[in-house]
Amino acid sequence: MHFIDCSAAPAHRPLGSRLALQVLALLLALLVLGGCQASRGGPDTPARTVASFFAKYRDRSGFRTTEWSADLLQRLALVRVGKLLGGNDLTNAITGIRTARVMTFTPTSGSARNLVDQGLNNEVNGLLQAERYTSLVTSNAGATDYHYVVKANGDQVSELVATGTMPDALGSFVLVQVQGNFTRAQAEALSKVLPEAVQQTTK
Repeated sequence: MHFIDCSAAPAHRPLGSRLALQVLALLLALLVLGGCQASRGGPDTPARTVASFFAKYRDRSGFRTTEWSADLLQRLALVRVGKLLGGNDLTNAITGIRTARVMTFTPTSGSARNLVDQGLNNEVNGLLQAERYTSLVTSNAGATDYHYVVKANGDQVSELVATGTMPDALGSFVLVQVQGNFTRAQAEALSKVLPEAVQQTTK
């Protein structure tokens, strides 16, 4: 009597079963990607620092981040430096820059408008109310819609942050962060050219 050993016979999954597994794997991948996006949060989980705000919203719908170099600010400033008081303060401030960047937001998509509805602008304002920032009183107050705060130790300023709005764009905002080593007078001189720098580099 002969016996047939079927234990080594290859097992073939039905086509429908394999497709179901592939679809399941795809759905799991999408859920993981969605979870990564959701983990960045929205205004209901506000960023606590300017740096974390930049990281949180970089590349999301409606946002644009631009890095500035000291050379770029120098070129932009030279256009107006002759018309500004304290030209030396401005030059020294630009020389003292380590990093400078601007984030603009315009609610041009449904998801961006949802962020506004959820309190995005309040989240931005909350960043400037941190205890380590103090208001920078500028001589051009009222000339622009920008509000300036600094992180300072006495007369030495290590960070200048400005907020404002994009022209003719309801619900928009501008967030500028400049880090370096300045005096308060130099920070004020720098604040005079920031609105123009934003206008020239975010068109």
